[in-house]
Amino acid sequence: MRSDLHIHTYESDGLLSVEEIINLARANNVQTIAITDHESTQAIHKAESLVKDLNIKIIPGVELLTSYQGHEVHLLGYFNNVNHPVLQHRLQEIRAQRTDLAHDMVECLKSGGISLEWQDVEREVGAKGAVTKGHIMRAIYHQESGNSPKNWQEIAAHFRPGGVAHLPYLNHRFEDAVDLIFSCGGLPVVAHPGLLWEPQIVFSLLAYRPIGLEVYYGYWEKQSELIQYYAEVANKFAILATGGSDYHGPSGYVKLGQMDVPYDSVLKLRSYLTI
Repeated sequence: MRSDLHIHTYESDGLLSVEEIINLARANNVQTIAITDHESTQAIHKAESLVKDLNIKIIPGVELLTSYQGHEVHLLGYFNNVNHPVLQHRLQEIRAQRTDLAHDMVECLKSGGISLEWQDVEREVGAKGAVTKGHIMRAIYHQESGNSPKNWQEIAAHFRPGGVAHLPYLNHRFEDAVDLIFSCGGLPVVAHPGLLWEPQIVFSLLAYRPIGLEVYYGYWEKQSELIQYYAEVANKFAILATGGSDYHGPSGYVKLGQMDVPYDSVLKLRSYLTI
């Protein structure tokens, strides 16, 4: 049975609507999906209503941007129910903070000689979620530039350490985010550990409290090696392993449902959440 536990819609920085995601999952015979928009759960209720007559199960989720030792760490949260008022209040706060930070990024880009206006970024935002660097990157990519092709790596470099718009979001401590998810009945899972600024930090993250680890992930240069490595790490130090495509739209080279997520991992997650 095919599963994908890391999917984004246009409620955050994905390119497709909830309806399009469900149709794509159905076309690809993906039978369990988790929509994990950044700091938003708006897509989940609609997704649950759309799959009522389909052979697709929804695991409610969210992806949080957190900070640890001055660096960004992405944290997935999976739930039985995402309507907890404490969770929703905190998500609303973070969306506002991240949008303010995106404003600052645009100003940094303009000061660095990159012609960009806030309305250019707003055209890339599909819903009322946080405005993120992903939206800004797309705005730069879609600017008119004659016949010169845009290079995604060059655009992304503006937001990495040393880049003119490198402004990490540091207002949500990793530990506080883990505690928030647990207090609202969910299970925290460290997202794509192979993308951490310092790979060894994963052991400190997993040592804070018993949590999960995303293992079956595609956007790594040495995909098969890292999946095997993090599967061993999860087996020793995490509650369970998860995985997914981190799907944002058809432009990504990892397609929805493409990652081979063991169904046993899905069953463990559902059992933990009593879904």
